[in-house]
Amino acid sequence: MGVGRDQTKAYSPAMVLPVDPARYSAFLAAMFVMAITPGPANLFAIATGMEKGKGAALLGVVGMNTASLVWFVAAALGLGALIAAFPQAFHVLAMAGAAYLVWLGIKSIISALKPAGAEGSALAAVRTSTGRSAFRDGFTVQIANPKILVFFAGVLPPFIDIHRPLVPQLIMFACATIGMDLISMSAYGLGGAALATRMNEPAFRKGFGLLVGALLIGAACLIVLRG
Repeated sequence: MGVGRDQTKAYSPAMVLPVDPARYSAFLAAMFVMAITPGPANLFAIATGMEKGKGAALLGVVGMNTASLVWFVAAALGLGALIAAFPQAFHVLAMAGAAYLVWLGIKSIISALKPAGAEGSALAAVRTSTGRSAFRDGFTVQIANPKILVFFAGVLPPFIDIHRPLVPQLIMFACATIGMDLISMSAYGLGGAALATRMNEPAFRKGFGLLVGALLIGAACLIVLRG
């Protein structure tokens, strides 16, 4: 009888699931907080929505979450442990991403300070290049976001069950992470895009361009401080 009880415990229904339900519930709660907290990615989503509109905001969100997916694949292949062992390499990547954001912010500020006619043409050029740049910019921001390293080095490991296969767990965690980030980033980006409807007002356009530049540079500062 004692053996039967041990076998029942060893093969409980929870053990056949990819992720322990209790751990996964705790992970979902942690990810919800992380997803809605303003950071480089959400600030970038706001700035992109304000500067380029809804379509670009959503393209940027897809780019950022594609970068997150790359990190999950890298974690499954062991690259996450390699980056954690050699943080200097990631630090250089993070600084490059911050510099890129500063460059985007400065471009927005310069455009905002141009005369009204040139300012309008600059805005038109930005909107026509949306499809070419928004996805790329979003990918660049997220692939160099120090929050990613913090996530894989400090947040995710406690939720991993060493007694279960790793890859199915990573798939479940990736679905939750990317799903919540898609919702949160899209909300931030569409909120920023809602302000873009007033872009025909010169005074608003100028102030808005300065705000976009400040948001992008602020996101760069967060990357530097966390890196």
